[in-house]
Amino acid sequence: MPALRSVLFYVVLFASTVWLGLLAIGLALFTGNTDLAHLAGRIWGNVNLWTAGVRVEVRGLERIDPRKSYIYASNHQSWFDIFAILGKLPVQFRWLAKEELFHLPILGQAMRAIGYIPIDRGDRRKAFHSINRAAAQVKDGTSIVIFPEGTRSVDGVLKDFKKGGFMLAIKSRQPMVPISLSGSYRILPKTGDRTIQPGTILMTLGEPIATAGLTTADRDRLIAAVKQGIRSHLTEREGGDRPTARN
Repeated sequence: MPALRSVLFYVVLFASTVWLGLLAIGLALFTGNTDLAHLAGRIWGNVNLWTAGVRVEVRGLERIDPRKSYIYASNHQSWFDIFAILGKLPVQFRWLAKEELFHLPILGQAMRAIGYIPIDRGDRRKAFHSINRAAAQVKDGTSIVIFPEGTRSVDGVLKDFKKGGFMLAIKSRQPMVPISLSGSYRILPKTGDRTIQPGTILMTLGEPIATAGLTTADRDRLIAAVKQGIRSHLTEREGGDRPTARN
């Protein structure tokens, strides 16, 4: 059964990426409404969660004000983190994502059309420009989602954070919201045979962490606060076997 479901998932993933990607591009180009185009991305996330037999339990939505902009920072265990956040975070947002994704056919063009922001981790000048662009969007009222680990964890355990997203938060002066994703590693690890294991992802939004008034000198303290906010809603193993993690 897992093998058959996996085949079905990859077929639907391909088809949904093509058709919903083209829809997002068309909506953005012909209506100029990137918020509407983002809804195509949300449908894409939900379709692929449903096909894989993955349920997402969301907690902590009462901690955010959907009328305000935030920088959401999430741990990253699996591809399914993207589907979970897109499908189940019920606010408008844009991704700050690695530039390589923007080179993929259709998906990359759809991401650009919606307003997602590429960041080139190998070019400091371009990365700085991307952070400034994202900070301007957040100041204008658009939330941004980042994976501060930079890439998926190989073993599902929380890793060290890159600093760029935290400079974005300090520049924008808007709060950061930790997002803890627990259980997605078991569904599709970064390494393995690519077989989908249906299950449940627990997505928990933590308390917003203020950044107004912070400077570059406060960056490491902000990183530590966000990391602890994420870790506090993970299992001990996922959080790095810290006693403060969720059992």
